[in-house]
Amino acid sequence: MELITKFRELKAMAKQRLGARTGNRRLAAEGRTETAEARLLRTRDKIKATARKIRREFRSSR
Repeated sequence: MELITKFRELKAMAKQRLGARTGNRRLAAEGRTETAEARLLRTRDKIKATARKIRREFRSSR
């Protein structure tokens, strides 16, 4: 899942840069929005991974 999130972030950054270079403000804004979404998804994935790790440690300590 992390690979998909990273790909989304790279795509969004490319869109943002392309919009900035061509002067297309709408494309640049879409890129910024998609970059933020990708970062949120990456954070969500990290939180889920940490929760799984904590659950495994808790179950093994019982």
